[in-house]
Amino acid sequence: MPGTKNDGSLLTRAWLWLLGAVVLLAGIFFTAGGAKLASLGGSFYFVIAGLALLVSGFLIARRRPAGALVFGATFLCTIVWALWEVGLSFWPLISRLLAMGVGATVIALSYPLLRGAVAGKRAWGPSLAIGGVLALCSASGFAAMFVAHPTVAFSGDMGGLVPVDAAHEQKNWEAYGNTSGGSRFVALDQINRDNVKDLKVAWTYRTGDVAVSDGNGAEDQNTPLQVGDTVFVCTPHNNVIALDADTGREKWKTIINAKASVWMRCRGLAYFDAKAPLRQPDVPGSTPVPAVTVAEGAPCLRRILMNTINAELVALDADTGKFCPDFGNGGRVDLKAGLGNAPDPQYQLTSAPTLAGTTVVVGGRVADNVQVDMPGGVMRGFDVVTGKLRWAFDPGNPAITGMPAAGKTYTRSTPNVWAAMSYDPATNAVIMPVGSASVDLYGVTRSALDHEYGASMLALDATTGKEKWHFQTVHNDLWDFDLPMQPSFIDFAKNGKTVPALVFGTKAGQLYVLDRTTGKPLTEVANVRVKAANIPNEPYSLVQPKSVGMPQIGVGPLTEADMWGATPFDQLMCRIAFKGMRYEGLYTAPGTDKSLSFPGSLGGMNWGGLSTDPTTGTIFANDMRLGLWVQMFPQTKEQAGKAGAAGEAVNTGMGSVPLKGTPYSVVKDRFLSALGVPCQAPPFGTLTAIDMKTRKIKWQVPVGTVRDTGPMGIKMGLPIPIGLPTLGGTLATQGGLVFIAGTQDYYLRAFNSANGKEIWKARLPVGSQGGPMSYKSPKTGKQYVVITAGGARQSPDRGDYVIAYKLP
Repeated sequence: MPGTKNDGSLLTRAWLWLLGAVVLLAGIFFTAGGAKLASLGGSFYFVIAGLALLVSGFLIARRRPAGALVFGATFLCTIVWALWEVGLSFWPLISRLLAMGVGATVIALSYPLLRGAVAGKRAWGPSLAIGGVLALCSASGFAAMFVAHPTVAFSGDMGGLVPVDAAHEQKNWEAYGNTSGGSRFVALDQINRDNVKDLKVAWTYRTGDVAVSDGNGAEDQNTPLQVGDTVFVCTPHNNVIALDADTGREKWKTIINAKASVWMRCRGLAYFDAKAPLRQPDVPGSTPVPAVTVAEGAPCLRRILMNTINAELVALDADTGKFCPDFGNGGRVDLKAGLGNAPDPQYQLTSAPTLAGTTVVVGGRVADNVQVDMPGGVMRGFDVVTGKLRWAFDPGNPAITGMPAAGKTYTRSTPNVWAAMSYDPATNAVIMPVGSASVDLYGVTRSALDHEYGASMLALDATTGKEKWHFQTVHNDLWDFDLPMQPSFIDFAKNGKTVPALVFGTKAGQLYVLDRTTGKPLTEVANVRVKAANIPNEPYSLVQPKSVGMPQIGVGPLTEADMWGATPFDQLMCRIAFKGMRYEGLYTAPGTDKSLSFPGSLGGMNWGGLSTDPTTGTIFANDMRLGLWVQMFPQTKEQAGKAGAAGEAVNTGMGSVPLKGTPYSVVKDRFLSALGVPCQAPPFGTLTAIDMKTRKIKWQVPVGTVRDTGPMGIKMGLPIPIGLPTLGGTLATQGGLVFIAGTQDYYLRAFNSANGKEIWKARLPVGSQGGPMSYKSPKTGKQYVVITAGGARQSPDRGDYVIAYKLP
């Protein structure tokens, strides 16, 4: 047919020109970026590969077969380089090889066109064979992206399950972490490894409080309570709801509708029953628990207690939802009393109050990094019936044990307790995770007591508020490594004896085990040397604690080889960014240069806490791996006196933070690639099982897929289990399961607690930041698993769901 040969030649030329142009552009990017990276002391691979791609692209565009050969040689060298740099680690290899492998496949299949352009002989057979092999390898790599790749694979014997002893079977979930010691473990096994696959939705309830938020506003982060046939839920605006445990039918609803400018959430409630037996401590020397009475027939024999985001402590009748008239002022206690100036949103309460015998103990969230002069972090105990103040512990002035004198306030800007606490009835001690003094990133203005109590675990007598012990995890914390979680109680074997202990995780990826009675470490804590930055007069601590007797969870140290990207191009940009920052490991102090903090102040481990399995001696931790870059900027005296436009709303997220009252402002943000993906290699969030007998990781698996998220916030719709940052906690059961939600994709999952394999998941209507809980109905004998779902942290999809699951 006339013109066919010429048309084919034109099409061939156009294709080869296009292919050469793409390779040429890649070569330009690699060469320019690689030269920048090399100038920063980084890898020379990219500049060398870039020059080779320039040659390859030029030759292909000129229809020279040598261009394909140069690309093939570059790809082979890339394989060698990738294996040398990262070994057989899956996600780092994919980042380095998949895009190049696809390119090599296309060029191999185009090679006959290049040969035909020169010699008129196309020889399709060898090219198809090589292209087919490369395509198969690339397809296999892509398919493997849909398979979970444990960072620590389980090996060994799973062992059997310990049957539930009827005498110790779970009755109620009466406290935020189930037990007063934050176990997040249920002694129930009706739902177990064998039948969890059959778990179905039993009921769904809509609270009417949709948590519309960009991360700074309202978030559902609730773990419900269950007592008898009733489930109690609180919402982001502090509405409280009682539901029938079997049907989800609303029994009562109390609308409080508290509001704040930012950071609206209610993580949990407390419960008190005046008719329940009062347990007294049994450790010698412990202070007795005061008795309280509520008259028979009076309201609020059983009461629900809640902290609010506008700083009230509220008591409600558990049977009716009405405010308790005998508590405070008509059921409310003003928690801003004695604080001095505390405008919204400088002082809020987001975590559940702690019932410690007959004392309700509260801390308070003090806004980070806004200004030096902030409300104090005083911890207080109130009578559970009357709401009267029993004691105060002012970490800036321990002499203040009650309300401050007239005209005075609690010490300003002291370390605060914003996370949940635990209560040890054996010693009548309330044990609390303490944060840092304001402002978090600048320690010059801190007092000696700020330095003593900041970032510590603190035990107070629940009756008197007097200190029993404290243990510090960071000295002069400049990283916002405040202790973020409720400590969990365990029995710890040491020197042939069983010691009552507590274990907790930190934002810095550390796990500490302390003696519950003395606060002394039961596993090795080393003092490691660290470096100072360049802030004048900053009292840098050049020695920091590190819990080396327990596993480190996702802490690095990072190297350039740990930089990652969905493609080699954004990986190169991350490498340049990494090499352009100061990074000295875990305790890289912020300065006026740009520095990297990993894990950053988001964690590491956060407020969801640990779950424990006493039948196997295992604890379970979920984490997020999000580095932050930080840079401090000197200000004039006029600038230093102003809060600036950023304010707390930005600080709850990322961006410019004013540090009013200091000579600096600070800019901080997540260490992300140009595509909005964390710059270090996956996983970005994991679930880890630690054997407390050996203090070794049993298994560690990624949690979460990119189905409902992706680069630049675009939902990929792909169930790729890359592992995403996790919020909320876990639930361990005697049925051999660990439940978790709290990722960016919309699922509640169950993992086999023995080997870490995901064995069930349920699609949620929106994402969840809540903690799962479980109970057995006293009416039907059915075991339920309950989760709240109001929306994942970075997702625009929002809801108001409470969902219960049971077996058919």
